[in-house]
Amino acid sequence: MALTIGTTGESEKNCSDPTSCSKSSAPELDSMLSSPQEPPPDSLYGWVVVFSGFMMLMVALGPTNSFGVYLLEYQSSVFPSTPVSTLSWIGSLQFASMCFFGIGAGVLVERFDARLVGAMGGLVSGGALVVASACSSPIALVFTQGILFGAGSSCLLIPAISLPSQWMQKHRAAATGIALAGGSIGGLWMSFATRSMVANLGWQWSLRITGLMTIGVGCPASLLLRKRIQVPKREKIVDVQAMRNPLFALLFSVSLFTAGGYFMPYNFMPSYTVVALGESQNWSTSISSILNAGSIAGRILVGVLADFIGPLNAMFLSLLISNLTILAVWLPFKNLGALVASALIFGFVSGSAVSLVPVVAASLFGVKRLASLLGLLFFSYTLGSLACSPVGGALLDKYGQGTNYTPLIIYGGAFFSAATLLLGILRMVVNSNLRVKI
Repeated sequence: MALTIGTTGESEKNCSDPTSCSKSSAPELDSMLSSPQEPPPDSLYGWVVVFSGFMMLMVALGPTNSFGVYLLEYQSSVFPSTPVSTLSWIGSLQFASMCFFGIGAGVLVERFDARLVGAMGGLVSGGALVVASACSSPIALVFTQGILFGAGSSCLLIPAISLPSQWMQKHRAAATGIALAGGSIGGLWMSFATRSMVANLGWQWSLRITGLMTIGVGCPASLLLRKRIQVPKREKIVDVQAMRNPLFALLFSVSLFTAGGYFMPYNFMPSYTVVALGESQNWSTSISSILNAGSIAGRILVGVLADFIGPLNAMFLSLLISNLTILAVWLPFKNLGALVASALIFGFVSGSAVSLVPVVAASLFGVKRLASLLGLLFFSYTLGSLACSPVGGALLDKYGQGTNYTPLIIYGGAFFSAATLLLGILRMVVNSNLRVKI
């Protein structure tokens, strides 16, 4: 049985051929799940759920996408004697914790009211930033701004990403891209806002204001959530049977390596602008904003493209161009113009690569257990992100003497190279005909 996700009696489809199963099971499953008691897919309320996810992801991913501003402040002014590798753990654990606790968040979304799960996430993540403002050591910030914020944000992230796929069928990739663009828009304006608040009010007040805003936006937005499909409760809290499916295992590996390279530019391009190129701190904020601006456009436009050529094909193109941008533009050309170009291109294609993971999962495995499946997939992001910035920071400290970013850039490019190769294998396993929309 090549594609069985769930406990006994919940098999979505029995297939002797994993290729034919992956191509046919998801549409059949979606049609079976649309009962007369359930709202039809692609309805008007689906776009309300997309808007809700957009706002929730703005406050869940915005602070993570703009962490490079805090890292520069910590590195240059607040904790100048602390190694960059140590300070990098704060940003890495924000995202790693978000993905690790996503397993539990996926179970909560399946078993309880998604509105309550989202509201709880807004309270915890916002409160974590307020508490972090009272911290005076990097280790305390690791636990508050890093782990606690990530844990709360997982309850915003999972429902905001999984529920739009329940409501959308025809425009699933575009809807998911629009929802995830909220994180990029949050990172865009939060980069400027954070830089301004840090300069005029101090980093502590910047954290307090961001935390209160997270509560004030995330909690009301979560009240707009609604499930289209009610999933029966399972005896197993976390069902890891999906990992036995070779297609899921490949997608899990792709997600791991993608996460390993994704946050490297977001976390280190801003400081690279100042430390390696000698530009002003205003340019560091601008580079962070360019990354997020590119990501906004990429997540929406590539999402629309994915509805025409297939999410798996679009994701492969995104990973390939991300890889080339790091190794063929950022690495060899050490000037501001090349950095701006690489930030814009990387933001455009890498953001869409991340936003297409839920769409690829839905197309291969259906939407019934998508919340819990995304929890498992996002656990791969935990592993990847932990291997990202802390190791990159250590490479910068040990081999780059704090100023030579070449080892760090090569390390990030290697992750994207592995992700591109594995996704190419997955694409050929699903269907070797490159002209097929999939």
